[in-house]
Amino acid sequence: MKFQYGRQDWKTFERGEENCYLMTNGLGGFSSLSMIASCSRNDQAVLMACTHSPNHRYNMIHRLEEEILLGSDGHSPGKRVFLSSQDFQCHEKREEGFRVQTGFVYEDCPVWSYLAEGVEVVRTVALMQGRNTVGVSYRIRNRSKSAATLRVRPHLQFVPKGQRLSVNQEFECRISDADKNGATDATPLWEGKIVSNGQTLYLRTNGVCMETPVMYHENLYYRDDVKDGKMALGRTAVNHEIYCSVEAGQEKLLEIVYGTEEKLANMTEILQNVSKHRKNLQERFHDETARALAAAADQFISHRESTGEKTILAGFPFFEDWGRDTMIALVGCCLSTRQYDTAKSILRTFMAHCRRGLMPNLFPEGTEAAAYNTVDAALLFILAVYEYLRRTGDNAFVQQAYPVMRDIIHWYSKGTEYGIHMDRDGLIMAGQGYDQVTWMDVRVEDILPTPRHGKPVEINAYWYNALRIMQELSDAGLYETDLSGDQPDYGAMADRVYAAFEDLYWNQEKGCLRDVISGTEADDQIRCNQIWAVSLPFSLLPADKEKQVVETVFRKLYTPVGLRTLDPGDSQFHPFYGGAQLDRDLAYHQGTVWTFPLGGYYLAYLKVNDYSRQAKAYVREQLKGIETALREGCVGQLPEIYDGGDPVNSKGCFAQAWSVGEILRVYEVLEHV
Repeated sequence: MKFQYGRQDWKTFERGEENCYLMTNGLGGFSSLSMIASCSRNDQAVLMACTHSPNHRYNMIHRLEEEILLGSDGHSPGKRVFLSSQDFQCHEKREEGFRVQTGFVYEDCPVWSYLAEGVEVVRTVALMQGRNTVGVSYRIRNRSKSAATLRVRPHLQFVPKGQRLSVNQEFECRISDADKNGATDATPLWEGKIVSNGQTLYLRTNGVCMETPVMYHENLYYRDDVKDGKMALGRTAVNHEIYCSVEAGQEKLLEIVYGTEEKLANMTEILQNVSKHRKNLQERFHDETARALAAAADQFISHRESTGEKTILAGFPFFEDWGRDTMIALVGCCLSTRQYDTAKSILRTFMAHCRRGLMPNLFPEGTEAAAYNTVDAALLFILAVYEYLRRTGDNAFVQQAYPVMRDIIHWYSKGTEYGIHMDRDGLIMAGQGYDQVTWMDVRVEDILPTPRHGKPVEINAYWYNALRIMQELSDAGLYETDLSGDQPDYGAMADRVYAAFEDLYWNQEKGCLRDVISGTEADDQIRCNQIWAVSLPFSLLPADKEKQVVETVFRKLYTPVGLRTLDPGDSQFHPFYGGAQLDRDLAYHQGTVWTFPLGGYYLAYLKVNDYSRQAKAYVREQLKGIETALREGCVGQLPEIYDGGDPVNSKGCFAQAWSVGEILRVYEVLEHV
């Protein structure tokens, strides 16, 4: 899908920073700038390299300062026109290249167009898969009456993602003329190496590259960081610049490649690499929006160096790989796109780290231990294995996973950490003290806005489905029993859950399910978690009540871009997400719209309507909201959240794995069920 924008989309500087692009390299590294090529966050960069996949990320090239020197040979003054855009604390320093920007297009990679007094410039940025290598090209067509020179000054940081460059940080730069080393016309004219803070970056260019004294640029202003209550000012360093002069009536192509490996690909190789990779991802779907989402889904998949396997990064630019998010996102991001080997790789990682029936919510890094504070990841693991089996028939892999699945059921029945245990009625209880073990996991010091201790509705829907899955697998007789030769009666366990569930959770007055069984006022709040009790393969309710749940969720919580986490009529509803950390945390699950539960809603709607042609047509019509959401925020991506009151601007992570994955599952059903 090609996303095209024009001058009307950046009428002001602020409008120009509303949208951004994202490219990832499968290592945890990425490239992301705004639609006007500025940094509106400290976490944005032309090249955010990852030195140890997927979490050791360094902001290497933060931004590019670019200007056209008109009537100049690159050394004498002449008129200067900025192509680059960047805000500063002192707005008088603002670079306003957006005023001569004529277009922005994103498909395989971002492309910007500019027109400055007869000089046309087209900038393309591409990030190579599997390497920390970024290429930047400028096609310069000089239709003015005098010579013009493009000057590019890369602004460097060489600091871990999220940190701020120190003025005491030293930079070493070595630039050499490759021609002096016997280079041919086919090789770049200049090459170099920049070293700082223990990191090395190599460069190659066919422009004229010059070392300069290190100059620090202060007080870059990050508008989106202000909205998130973060440090709003940044610092960069410049120690080299690149020129390309074009005579009147002539055209030239300037190419610059940066990377952490000494042997660098050229721009043509990088572009071919990106195009081929994205094309392979989209072959699963016919629908244009689904194809765009399939490409978006792959941006979250990364190598994990500590395990040698694959993982899923929860969201950009903030999040790393978490157990719960991975298990929810995996089905759509890997299975719906037929990346079955990737799915197996991810599942194997979790199998190796299962402990006392729990899957890690946060993987170990260095000397740090894994965190297991999640009740849902292990149950979602069983559901993911089942979805994998349904699509592949790969009994050999399920035989490997089966002992882990059996171990999960054993520990949940017996009782494990974080208050997770099976109650006498067969339902799962979880949470104690200050534990936050469901996805509504915010804790602000001693405040738990959504504690949900007790029996959360979606957890018991997962539990029931896990038991039915184990019953189905054990009945097939293809998988090993425990060491004693005995097999738990999973069917009987599931029957107990079914017998207790409807009576305990059904709220006749509101025509929906209680959110949690805890004996508190929170029990009868109308929340989106109930939708998963309907959307999952094995039903817990009679058909008429499943339909009531779907209708109540639609009336109270539905928006075209996600489900509200709380009924707007509830006294605890927060219509706005933003401001200081405390304000954001208190609103996070108290009405804020999340995109990923929308997938569960559509799957539930299709299910209760028997996947009829009319139901599919209706869902396709409703998905128009997702099509337009792909144009806002991070272009071609789906975000984490929106405001609960007026969900028009994406917030939180501008690209979220489970948002994309859950909507992709809907398109898979529409096309293949």
